[in-house]
Amino acid sequence: MSFFDKHVFFCTNQREDGSDCCANHGAQKARDYVKNKVRELGISDSKNSIRINSAGCMGRCDDGPVIVVYPEGVWYTYVDESDLDEIIEEHLKHGRIVGRLKI
Repeated sequence: MSFFDKHVFFCTNQREDGSDCCANHGAQKARDYVKNKVRELGISDSKNSIRINSAGCMGRCDDGPVIVVYPEGVWYTYVDESDLDEIIEEHLKHGRIVGRLKI
């Protein structure tokens, strides 16, 4: 059994050679947004135990920016805060996979 109900990893990798990567698509800002939103909604407390973390390259640069939600192992891409809000509301709060953002 997982320690967290949901564990969300944001690729925030910045490639040194300047090639396309999640950091070029505002990944750190997106991660900070979700972390703050989850805290504001009270769904990161011990009862719901949702953890938001940064990760290095996760090898899905062509699909980026990307996040992965465990324990389900569901990968998402996103464009803006409304996509992130949908992932928070549907997947993190209610356990429903957001099909349109799944990769």
